[in-house]
Amino acid sequence: MNRISTHVLDLLHGKPARDVAVRLQKQDAPGSWRSLASARTDHDGRCAQLLPEGEDLSAGVYRLSFDIASYYTTQKIAAFYPVAEVTFEVRDGESSFHIPLLLSPNGYTTYRGS
Repeated sequence: MNRISTHVLDLLHGKPARDVAVRLQKQDAPGSWRSLASARTDHDGRCAQLLPEGEDLSAGVYRLSFDIASYYTTQKIAAFYPVAEVTFEVRDGESSFHIPLLLSPNGYTTYRGS
């Protein structure tokens, strides 16, 4: 199954970050991005499938954008980074990507999950 998923964890509160706006884009040409999907993390901080039905997970460069500012604004916390963007490359033959985001008001980190 072709899949791009994410899981956002709020390190400040030590729990999943629910209701974070996430956008998936694919690069069509250098500097040109096409939106594929938008979603919000669920009660467990997850978006289980961001790749739209019927969209092929083809080789190329993809980007996940997380709206950090809006997430922390609702909690009356100022975030240093308004948006976290994670750009990654899909190579031929790859079919499943899980991109976790560990989040705090003053930083974030990510890695390739399984």
